[in-house]
Amino acid sequence: MNEQFVSKLKALLPEGSDSLFLNEPLSRHTTFRIGGPADCFIEVSGVEELKNILDLCQKEDVPCFCIGRGSNLLVSDEGYRGVVLHIGAGFSDVRIEGTRVEAGSGILLSALASRLVQAELTGFAFAAGIPGSLGGAVYMNAGAYGGEMKDILTKVTALKEDGTIVELFPDELKLGYRDSVFQHEDMIILSAEMQLEQGEKDQILKDMQDLMERRVSKQPLDMPSAGSVFKRPQGYFAGGLIEQAGLKGCQIGGARVSEKHAGFIVNAGGATAEDVVALIRHIQQTVETQFGVHLEPEMRILKDEHLVML
Repeated sequence: MNEQFVSKLKALLPEGSDSLFLNEPLSRHTTFRIGGPADCFIEVSGVEELKNILDLCQKEDVPCFCIGRGSNLLVSDEGYRGVVLHIGAGFSDVRIEGTRVEAGSGILLSALASRLVQAELTGFAFAAGIPGSLGGAVYMNAGAYGGEMKDILTKVTALKEDGTIVELFPDELKLGYRDSVFQHEDMIILSAEMQLEQGEKDQILKDMQDLMERRVSKQPLDMPSAGSVFKRPQGYFAGGLIEQAGLKGCQIGGARVSEKHAGFIVNAGGATAEDVVALIRHIQQTVETQFGVHLEPEMRILKDEHLVML
């Protein structure tokens, strides 16, 4: 990456900051533990810094991409030729007023769940075990065990490409099954507001523990993955179709269909993005041949500076 451009980036960061990394392996920043290097990786500290970096990248015509926990993302083996911005600790504030909660997009769902337990607020237990950030959960309209983000979201604050900050309300969020307006319009989620309900701490903890035990018993949480690979096809369960097709344990390179839950692909050791893509295509072709059902991937693939789907 051009040294002059890097110097300009550093000038936008707090003095003495150690939040900028060159040739940073993105495998360190995805739950799949897969991905080549980003030319530049920055831990963003706040909204103004984010706006300034985006403005510079636009002026210099340098590609820029934002990530959170990287829990629903497969990064190509070639990495990213540009700037990757991590929306994390700098966007993790939480404000609780009665049963209304506003939290930054970078906070981990597990950390937010812990805060809500202390505040004795219920309605978030479904998200507590999802290994992602709040921003990613909003982006995907994440859900589990009968709950979805759309059930509790009342407002999302986002940064548009032109640098303006907007507030979007439920009818503008276009929340559907693993879908939202953010997958179709170029905006960065900054924070989300949720409406929850008052509850009892012991019962909330019990609900969270019950759901976590279900996750541990059914999902391969001991191996790197990007979560459930495929969306649920109408009238079927993706994992069930994959298992019926005899693909449990099927492996290409270091990528393997989990023996514990066929809806997951795990990094069995040294898996590359190419391995994962090849396995996804093999699963799709096999299931479509045997059952006439097309499986649509749920996770996003970052390749050639763009998010793509298979």
